[in-house]
Amino acid sequence: MKTSSLAIAVALTLAACGNANSSKAQDGVFAEPTERQAPTDATTMKQSFSPVVREAAPAVVNISARSIQRVQADPFFQFFGGGIPRERVAESAGSGVIVRSDGIVVTNNHVIQGAQQIRVVLNDRREFPAEIILADERSDIAVLQLQGVTEQLPVLAIDDREEQEVGDLVLAIGNPFGVGQTVTNGIISALNRTETGISDSGSFIQTDAAINPGNSGGALVDMDGDLIGINTAIFSRSGSSAGVGFAVPASMVRRVVDSALGGESMVVRPWLGVKGESVTAAIARSLGLSRPQGLIVTELYQGGPGDRAGLREGDVITAIDGAEVNDQSGLNFRVGTKSPNEVAAVTVVRDGRTQTINARVQTLPGDAKGDGLLIQDGPFSGAEIAALNPALADRLGGDPFATGLLITSVQRGSYAARAGLRPGDLVREVNGRAVTSPQALARLGASEVTIERQGRRLTGVLR
Repeated sequence: MKTSSLAIAVALTLAACGNANSSKAQDGVFAEPTERQAPTDATTMKQSFSPVVREAAPAVVNISARSIQRVQADPFFQFFGGGIPRERVAESAGSGVIVRSDGIVVTNNHVIQGAQQIRVVLNDRREFPAEIILADERSDIAVLQLQGVTEQLPVLAIDDREEQEVGDLVLAIGNPFGVGQTVTNGIISALNRTETGISDSGSFIQTDAAINPGNSGGALVDMDGDLIGINTAIFSRSGSSAGVGFAVPASMVRRVVDSALGGESMVVRPWLGVKGESVTAAIARSLGLSRPQGLIVTELYQGGPGDRAGLREGDVITAIDGAEVNDQSGLNFRVGTKSPNEVAAVTVVRDGRTQTINARVQTLPGDAKGDGLLIQDGPFSGAEIAALNPALADRLGGDPFATGLLITSVQRGSYAARAGLRPGDLVREVNGRAVTSPQALARLGASEVTIERQGRRLTGVLR
């Protein structure tokens, strides 16, 4: 997750939705969109949203999750042999959406994270226990299966066509503050919001429909009664709605649900193998662009999908499959909604001309598990070290282009721990030279070591 000034003010209220199993969702057919028409007089302004609510609300549920947390005893009492660690029950509440009639529910990962017991309450007050099928921390979306369902449940169809426009009317349905199901209305304030501090691969729908704590996992619904997003966060300094809420688009929700229903244990995100920076006004002028737009390619992963497709450094990527891209997060999101081996239509500006290059996206190379070597002796004793690769870096939320040796864990009380080494540190240099293997570190004695931590380089001597 990226850090920004906005992140300080973002209070996460995560939400989710999924893959509807109503007849129109099962058959791959979606409701025909109605023609957009702005209110023209006082009479049309007074028209009710109740027909949309009647269709959508029954599929929105309340979720309560209970976990057992181990609380460490006070060190003062531990010193005298007392203060046994105790356990406490922690509860969280949020919302969710039924997306398949046999009880498949989507919610936010943070609502159910660490839960040992999950209960789901339907709009008609029926209750079901639930089990987690797949939890994706990166998108903050989790997919649940209700237990004991004996009849078809109401569902919401996922509309992932992304045909929404700024100004479209929307409804937010959820359980704010635990008061019970609540409906609020507003408009889409913005699309493709990336610089939110929420995720490095998110592109959010922004809405002014009131979203508050407890709305996490609730539905953002259009006027056709279809799910277009999962309400996931608010921008607020008070913790309550300030008219700026963010929803995960339905395209990403569908990607997570499809992964869960396909039997996958995690969401496998493909990549393009492209690194770039946003086009500023100065860069646009130097390239002869009419306005600042797109992402200028600064690095290509050798042999990666973009490299093989013919992309070049200096190309300006302006869209993926026709959807505008203006930064690295937007590119990561667009590619991440696709399945491995799918073709992405990449629109680029090269030498002043616009062209489309078809690139077949692939999974990131390398071992994402990151099994490392536990160092037994020397200055790195007690640290587990793994050679960084794109798949591992991506899983940890880092830069897939990064190289080096990653400290994956540090044993408590070990020399490495006492020296201040931490999981997530990158070993960049030893005695002024790059080290390429964990085995090389295991053979070292006293050394001057340079590590990278949260973007900063630190140098010290380990003896």
